[in-house]
Parts: sequence; C-alpha cells; structure tokens
Amino acid sequence: MESPKKLRIAIDAMGGDYAPEREIAGAVEALRTSNEIFEIIFVGDEQAIHRQLLAQKANDLPWKIVHASQIITMEDSPTAALKQKKDSSLAVGMRLHHEGKADAFVSAGNTGAVLSAATLILGRIKGVSRPTIGTFIPAEHGTCLLLDAGANVDCRAQQLYEFAVMGSIYIQLLRKKERPTIALLSVGEEKSKGTEAVVEAHKLLSASKLNFIGNVEGRDILKAKADVVVCDGFTGNSILKFGESVPGFLKSKLSQFAEQGFINKIAVGLALWPLKASLSDMDPNKEGGVPVLGVKGVTIIGHGSSTATGIKNMILRAVEVAHTQVNRDIEAALLIPVL
Repeated sequence: MESPKKLRIAIDAMGGDYAPEREIAGAVEALRTSNEIFEIIFVGDEQAIHRQLLAQKANDLPWKIVHASQIITMEDSPTAALKQKKDSSLAVGMRLHHEGKADAFVSAGNTGAVLSAATLILGRIKGVSRPTIGTFIPAEHGTCLLLDAGANVDCRAQQLYEFAVMGSIYIQLLRKKERPTIALLSVGEEKSKGTEAVVEAHKLLSASKLNFIGNVEGRDILKAKADVVVCDGFTGNSILKFGESVPGFLKSKLSQFAEQGFINKIAVGLALWPLKASLSDMDPNKEGGVPVLGVKGVTIIGHGSSTATGIKNMILRAVEVAHTQVNRDIEAALLIPVL
C-alpha cells in the first residue's frame, strides 16, 4: 500500500521579530518531535536560512528552501507592502499555498499583511464577507475563543454572525466539542443592550441553529461562560492587549512588594513558582497561533515575538487544521439561510 503523502508546511522564515533564528529553531523542533510526518518549506533569504539550519544540524530532516528577496516588516502598511514587495517571504509563501505547492502557510510576521495576503491571494470562502482571526483566552476552566481579535475593527451584524459560525465550527473540529456555546460580548446580558450591530446580531444568532446563549459581559470571559465570544475587532484587540499586559503588571507589583522588606521578599519567593505555573496558560507561545478563518486554505498567524516553542506550536497547529474540513464546513453552514 502506498504511504500517505506528507503535508507540506510553508513558513515565512523572515516574518517574526527574531527571524530567521526562532523560525528555523521552532521548525526544526517541530520536525524532530513529530516523527517527520510533514515537511517544511522555508521561504526567505536562502543564505540566512542555510546558516541557521547548519547551526541546528538539521541536514537529516525533510525541508527545502524557496528563496525570497524581500521582507515585509511590522512597520509596513499591509496592502501597500503586498503591492510593493511581491518577492517578500510572505507573498511568495502565500502563493506557494495558493498554487498547491504547500498545504498550509505559517507566519509570525505583520498580522495585517498576513491577513491581507490570505484574503487577496487565497480568496474568501463562499458566504464569508470578511475573514477573521481569533485568540484563545485562558479561563477558569479551559479556554475561550475570542473572535474577532483585531482583523475587523468595525463590524456589521451579519459579520458578527459569520464570526460565530466560523468559531463554532473551529471549536467543533479542533477541540472536539459537539455543540460549542456561543455568546455576544456586550455591555449587559439583556438582548436590547449594546450597539446597533450587536442588537441585530443577537436576533440573527437567536434565529440560527448555533448553541447561542445570549450576551455576556467582559467579566464573563475568564469565567468560561461560553466557548466562543464574538465581538468586533476593536473590542477584541483591546481585550487581547490588556490580557497580555497582566503578567508584567503582576511581576511589577510583586517586585514592589518584595522591596518593602526581607519578610516580604521571602513571601514573594515562596509565591513565585505557583504563580508562574498558574499563569503559564497566558503565554501566547502555548497555543502558538490561530488560523485565519474564512479564507481558502490554511493560514496560521502567530505573535511577532514568538519563541522557538511558539513557532513549533504554530506549525503543529497548521498540520492539525490541514487535516480537518474546516473550510468545507464553514462554507456549507454559511450558505444556509439564517432565517
């Protein structure tokens, strides 16, 4: 019997804040810990990538390099950069996926540029007006998928409904939960509360077949009142960035407390290990990255400052998503009339 074809994961080797060192290290780690069930296509400066692979002693692993002469930086305007830097590692890697030469694409680069490239090069799934990205937020029990996390700052009711559908299907397939609970983020639990878009989205979701539980407030996210919480990207990104600041804030407060005396220093020392362990779920490297939902193909976006472990987990997430039928199920669900 013929052995199954290996998945080909293209990675933007020049995209992150610490590229290509962390990208190469993470990819090599992913290959070594997964019995080489996939191969890596490194996209970027061929010489720089070769140097890092040599340092990692990775010659025995399944990889290849596709040279790209340009880099889209975090400071570049997303759409303009794609037009001006057509030979960037991001654009070249996304085209490899579009042309069927890669089964998924991974990048820790400029989020806006990755989203734009996925939308323009891969194209939207039929029925999706705007693709979205989410973020997993650790909760009291498990995690909560927050959609949108910054891709769409201003949203209409129909788009919020689409986010809910895509988030529900993603949790069903990737987290193996049959009927994920869906909630709208608002300023009150009553269906009349919130912006005009939120109130209208409540009506759409109430009439749908989704497991919609109504509105939740900001304090409910960490209580895991819903598996998926839907909001516009302005709100979602604000919550995400606030959450990222919490560990640093706690560290600062503990340092200030410890400076007040020897007993305080001992107390902080005793509390430090359990506190770090408790907050480990807030490390974005643990999830690695999240897919762009609503585009054809598999695109995983990670944090720009991702560690090698974060890059590894992004790649493993890409492999996981590539093995599912997320796109097919999203298209089927959105082509069914809401009412």
